[in-house]
Amino acid sequence: MTAHDTHAETAQRAWEQLREVVLGGNERRKEVVDALGMSFFRVKALRRIARGPLTLRELAEQLLTDRPYTTLVVDDLAARGLVERTANPADRRSKIVSVTPAGREAAARAEGILGTPPPALLALPAEDLAALERIASRLVADGS
Repeated sequence: MTAHDTHAETAQRAWEQLREVVLGGNERRKEVVDALGMSFFRVKALRRIARGPLTLRELAEQLLTDRPYTTLVVDDLAARGLVERTANPADRRSKIVSVTPAGREAAARAEGILGTPPPALLALPAEDLAALERIASRLVADGS
């Protein structure tokens, strides 16, 4: 086995562990779904819209889904009073989706829940947290 193979295997194991930490238990996702009373996909859509108004096409592209499904999701969010549609002044055939005050509050609540570190992370010693932050920052910077 070469050093390259060992490095690749170590990277694979690290990636699997990171995925398990972030995605494995999905406690935060479940917590958001329970707190807001809607699917995580709807929460994701609401969080995107809360960042700034989008056309349905832009939202569909960001969510990596088709426009008919995006329309159903936006219809549901609008029925809940979380978003509103207005005519697009640049193209009367399309609509702009914007967050309402209630939607902004719900999106902020979701961000608060999702942004809360898991207990295992909070339990790490300060020097381990500092090392993890340094490594994560490097991964983010190198990935840009």
